[in-house]
Amino acid sequence: MRRALQGVGASKGLALGRARVRHPHALQIAEETISPEHVDAELARLDGALEAARVELAGLRGRLHGTLAQEIGEFLDLHVLILDDPELREGLRDLIRTGRYSADYALKLQRDRLAQAFQAMDNDYFRVRLDDLDHVIGRVHAALHRREDDGVIGLAGEILVADDIAPAELAELSRRQLVAVVTRTGSPLSHSAIIARGLHLPMVVGCADALSHVNDGDALVLDGRDGLIVVEPDADDLARYRALKAKIERKRASLERLRRAPTRTRDGIDIGLHANGERREEIAEALAAGADGIGLFRTEFLFMGRATVPDEEEQFLAYRDAVLGMAGRPVTLRTLDLGADKADSSGLALRNEPNPALGLRGVRLSLSRPTLLDAQLRAMLRASAFGPVRILVPMVTAREEIDAVRTRLHLLASRLRDEDVPTGERVAYGVMVEVPAAALTLADYADLVDFAAVGTNDLVQYLLAADRTHEALDGLYSERHPAVLRLLHQLFAQARDARLPIHVCGEFAGRAEDVPLLLALGLRDFSVHPGAVLEVREAIRAADVGKLRRRAASLLQCRERTEVERWLERARAL
Repeated sequence: MRRALQGVGASKGLALGRARVRHPHALQIAEETISPEHVDAELARLDGALEAARVELAGLRGRLHGTLAQEIGEFLDLHVLILDDPELREGLRDLIRTGRYSADYALKLQRDRLAQAFQAMDNDYFRVRLDDLDHVIGRVHAALHRREDDGVIGLAGEILVADDIAPAELAELSRRQLVAVVTRTGSPLSHSAIIARGLHLPMVVGCADALSHVNDGDALVLDGRDGLIVVEPDADDLARYRALKAKIERKRASLERLRRAPTRTRDGIDIGLHANGERREEIAEALAAGADGIGLFRTEFLFMGRATVPDEEEQFLAYRDAVLGMAGRPVTLRTLDLGADKADSSGLALRNEPNPALGLRGVRLSLSRPTLLDAQLRAMLRASAFGPVRILVPMVTAREEIDAVRTRLHLLASRLRDEDVPTGERVAYGVMVEVPAAALTLADYADLVDFAAVGTNDLVQYLLAADRTHEALDGLYSERHPAVLRLLHQLFAQARDARLPIHVCGEFAGRAEDVPLLLALGLRDFSVHPGAVLEVREAIRAADVGKLRRRAASLLQCRERTEVERWLERARAL
């Protein structure tokens, strides 16, 4: 029977496929006991399932590279830690030995016991780890019944319908030709959604009725842009799907013609358009799309999922390859942006912190580990001999931090020259503006840097005190909040007065529909995911900066997000 369901578009794209329904990991298992003579066999069964889950996680981890190793690997590493936790393992064994429970029921009891402990903690970080616990328990339970992937996912042409999905699963599923994902919970700003966009995998989140109204095997049409799902589509739905699919193909062909087109507005203003990325595939995609360079190269992927820190030589080779890959266009290398929330998967042996987002991360971590910072800066300077390099420092809040890294950079450059190690003639030095304090005081440190990059993902999160991955805060976390727009306008004005180049490299810059907002506020340089370069270029070429700037005053007077959205609708019609 046909039924239309509404969710939230998280990763655009159109899909037609067969539903594979996966119900939540929370185990609904009746109490089951075993006789004393079966205890040893049940313990062996449990150990086999735990080992099978570990092998599965290790296999997934080993197939990750580049950005996926960074973004997804940390979740896999966390799941291994949960799996190896003595409290989990010994609790399970004790329930089987002394309670005479089956491994399945022991798993349910121990999951509920640990979940209760997590929920009681006065710490948001540990409370949100409950989802990770459930994913691990789900893997072990599947392994107990010799189902390596829950038996419901991974076939070509299928659309996964689930309560949620861990970032760790997405890469593997996309390789196995899953065509789309629907989740009952989740946010379009979650890690899973961001990764789905990077994989070009259509995704709809927050579809409350998905599990109750979709059956395994139902035919589904999914539109990842507007969040619409049609169950058992009729002839009219399929006709609309084919028409929309054809329209998307025509759009794609139209965008292809923009690969060599200038990024110039209708009124003749040239706009910078860079790409974010670090995987070789992303570098190649950025170059093919005609990006002006790499505006953000995240170096964390070199540090993730390993027991030791990469040395200078390993880092140098990675940075050099990125520089060579851009064939003479500038590459912006960001120094390490790790914190205690990723400590267990980076080999840095950081201690846990009660609030990692406000703790020892970014430049704070680098300055606390001088040897680590020196190796990274030396590797970057050496890579600059092979093409233009810009060095970017994250999470700055004070002039003193910026000056300290700058001083170190100059000293290391001098030492390399003394050692006759080739470097570029000039390496630009810049900072990430992610903290409101850095945004408000750019004029105070502009003399120390050559450029700035705005990380809107964190800047918005800190400004609004709203976790961008928290599904209950979707209505609050928004780049279109008037406070965000006013802060960005002030920031761009400071940069313009100081004649300091500035670009935005957060998710905000990569949404073509928001290009008029950023142009009106004064931005003249974007850095986006390689897959978004052509769409953003098209939006820029359709814009008239003069008209947008003349309407900037009315934009800054907006008091609610709905007013901003109405302004944006009018701006698109200019």
